[in-house]
Amino acid sequence: MARKTRSAARPAKAKEPSVRLPELEPYTSNGLEREGDYDGLEFAGLELDGQDGTGSRFLDCRLTDCALDEARLRNARFTDCVLERVRGVGTDLAGAGFRDVELTEARLGGIQAHGAVLERVLVRGGKIDYLNLRAARLTDVVFEGVVLAEPDFGGAELERVEFRDCVLRRADFSGARLAEVDLRGAVELDVVRGLDRLAGAVISPAQLLDLAPALAAQLGIRVEADPTG
Repeated sequence: MARKTRSAARPAKAKEPSVRLPELEPYTSNGLEREGDYDGLEFAGLELDGQDGTGSRFLDCRLTDCALDEARLRNARFTDCVLERVRGVGTDLAGAGFRDVELTEARLGGIQAHGAVLERVLVRGGKIDYLNLRAARLTDVVFEGVVLAEPDFGGAELERVEFRDCVLRRADFSGARLAEVDLRGAVELDVVRGLDRLAGAVISPAQLLDLAPALAAQLGIRVEADPTG
């Protein structure tokens, strides 16, 4: 009996982060600094709205119940970090790097993360509106139990990315490149642009039926009832 080819096999599972934080010290300074180095710190309940942490490096840190409205974290690096119940609108994370990071129960909107690099990242619970991941690179990323409203993956590269028990509403995959992407666990899958870029993803039969009208429209197929039927 012939072996299954890769195209017929199940997609490779994403490698989830394994974050084991050391004993942390509370962060007591006022605000953030550009190019700051933050190692082994606990950021708890801080109002970091509008703070400028451009190019900062966070290693073995936990951010809990922090406000990040309009915070500037462009090109920041988060490694072995946990972010819990953070909230913010318009946070600038363009070009940021996330490696071995857990983001849980976040409430975010209008996040600018274009050009970001995510590797071994778990996004669990919460709601993220208008997430801009254009031209980002996602490898071994899991979205679990989260509502993603109008996420923009335009021109992004997704490899071994899983959507589990989550809502993907009005997603844009224009120009994206997908490999080993598992969409079957999405309880709602709504793609408004870039349906032709879903090659490299796996969906369920039910999802295919849901996407059929949009696929037909994109291909220019008219679907009408048989007048003689």
